[in-house]
Amino acid sequence: MLTKDEINRYKNDGYVVPNFSMPEEVLKKIESRHNKLLAKFPEFKNYCPAVLSYDEGFLEFCKNETILDYVEQLIGPDFALWNSSFFAKPALNGHATPWHQDGQYWPIKPLATCTVWLAIDDATIENGCLRFIKGSHIDQRLKSHNLNEDRNLTLNQELNKEEFNENEAVNLILKRGQISLHDVYLVHGSEANNSSKSRRAITMRFMPTTSFFDHQMVKEKKMFSKLNASKYSDRKIYHMRGIDVSRKNNLTYL
Repeated sequence: MLTKDEINRYKNDGYVVPNFSMPEEVLKKIESRHNKLLAKFPEFKNYCPAVLSYDEGFLEFCKNETILDYVEQLIGPDFALWNSSFFAKPALNGHATPWHQDGQYWPIKPLATCTVWLAIDDATIENGCLRFIKGSHIDQRLKSHNLNEDRNLTLNQELNKEEFNENEAVNLILKRGQISLHDVYLVHGSEANNSSKSRRAITMRFMPTTSFFDHQMVKEKKMFSKLNASKYSDRKIYHMRGIDVSRKNNLTYL
């Protein structure tokens, strides 16, 4: 379980790195599934934004009981998994991720998500580890972003430079198997990987069921056409623990 200090760190800094390491045999299973995914969909060599839409077998790794215990401590006993992504960032030409906040177009009302980041490789400064702006989540506000169509970026939403101070950035250096958990409003990004070592990671995104994943909003709003609306409008929301407090979510029960 997370300690009181770790819970306070998450609340104050916007993220926490608990004393946890995914077993090596599980990491090897993840690697095997990712290799099979890339064999079918080579276009995901840098980033697969919705891995469960292509292989629900990844769901097994998101149901780790220790991870679910951590999430429950941070967002409450009633929650669901609404997304899992794979960031591959291969050696020598791994794309950068611009400074941003998650959730710019996420159809979650009210917006709330705890993201678990699992390192499949050691994440270092050299291979483009995540970088966080501590405390940037405190006001629980989506800040101003601009569109950046650079094809060498994993995302096209970039935070306006006036919204943060890059000098305050901290590097999230993780060993293979370690995890971090971060708040949806936390400002973060990562540099390109020009090293000889890959920096693979899988994310698991959990929302409290006091919030509502609005599938219909995706179908009605034109802005989602840029973000592969079909993957949002048809996305399964997997029940993890507790009940659907909102009574509005279309949950998939395991």
